[in-house]
Amino acid sequence: MRVFKFGGASVRDADAVRNVARIIREHGGGPLVVVLSAMAKTTNALEKLCALFMEGKTGEMQEVFQRIRDFHFGIARELFPSGKHPVIDALEQSFYHLYYYIREEPGTNYNYEYDRIVSTGELVSTQIVSAYLNETGVANQLFPAQKLIITDAHFRDAHVDWIISPRMIQTKLLPYLKPAPGSTKPSTILTQGFIGGTPQGFTTTLGREGSDYTAAILAYSLSAEEVVIWKDVPGLLNADPKLMGNTLLLPNISYQEAIELSYYGATVIHPKTLKPLLSKNIPLRVKSFTEPDAPGSLINQHTGQDSLVPSYIFKFSQVLVSIFPRDFSFIAEHNLSRIFADFAQHGVKINLMQNSALSFSVCFDHDRVKTPALLKDLKKNFHVKYNTNLELITIRHYEKAGTGHLIGGKEVLLEQKSRTTLQMVVKPS
Repeated sequence: MRVFKFGGASVRDADAVRNVARIIREHGGGPLVVVLSAMAKTTNALEKLCALFMEGKTGEMQEVFQRIRDFHFGIARELFPSGKHPVIDALEQSFYHLYYYIREEPGTNYNYEYDRIVSTGELVSTQIVSAYLNETGVANQLFPAQKLIITDAHFRDAHVDWIISPRMIQTKLLPYLKPAPGSTKPSTILTQGFIGGTPQGFTTTLGREGSDYTAAILAYSLSAEEVVIWKDVPGLLNADPKLMGNTLLLPNISYQEAIELSYYGATVIHPKTLKPLLSKNIPLRVKSFTEPDAPGSLINQHTGQDSLVPSYIFKFSQVLVSIFPRDFSFIAEHNLSRIFADFAQHGVKINLMQNSALSFSVCFDHDRVKTPALLKDLKKNFHVKYNTNLELITIRHYEKAGTGHLIGGKEVLLEQKSRTTLQMVVKPS
């Protein structure tokens, strides 16, 4: 049994959905679980819708809602030209619920509202793709991820219950993946990436790009043979081809190297994806949905090729904060404990940190909600200076790489180097 995960680019339009169906027919084979993301840039659009909803900007909100709705109905009508397919009614119902939800007064918990609104992208995406697969001879059963992946109520970055979730996944999916002799149940299962649910029935999300994590959770719970993530790139590359030319394919790296790359911000693999796969030694392949016969990249236990070429990771919209004790005392354990408590309370993840005798500097992703609240709390106990709109450049195996072409005329505000990794926080010129 294998798990396939398709991202938003792989279902960006009707032709892309047809291509996904071809890949499943030609490369699926045997019992298969398919994890699907929201279509194209739908998550971004729904995030904007959520922000407008929270700000009470009704007119703009209605325009964004209509664009999202029209986009999905356009794809559905191209796939089902008669317009009478049951999936059209299912979409009507999904968008009806969303429309009337955003007409109500928003609550005070932004993260709760975010999960309720943004999860719509995955729900309607799977409705369309599941219907098209069934229409074209790929019999499948659609399962809601909220009933499979059980989490706590930490909205926008929910923590998986690793006791209940595997039990739920096995109970609900194994009858389809290992049907009794003579059973007519389809052996292909479709579900949503990115989302889960609390035991009380509230929808949660697993963090941005969390569909990869969903695939890993399912693979772990079902002891899958392999996970395949289908991307719009040939496999794992040593840099983002949109940011650097002459990128190189990494044909095989270890779990450990992939974890390091994802921790530093490589966007091909979600940071939490590797751990459950490593624990059961389940290999992960990254393949191109435009060239499905190409070998792609493999992540497994082999370390021999990890350091052959340098890898470059770029993170934008960074905040660099320098924190100073008000009484000019040393940065000591009690200061750090208070600082880390503030970061944990606001759910802000640190990308780089460095301390001196009198200051502690931290680099992290800007968030329109979390960053102002964090800075406000830090200022209660410390003197705080910060810069925004910065870039974080990370180079793995930097001893084989040059850095001059990366910096150009940019100002380096902070630099940190270990045996294998170089990080620089730079201010764009």
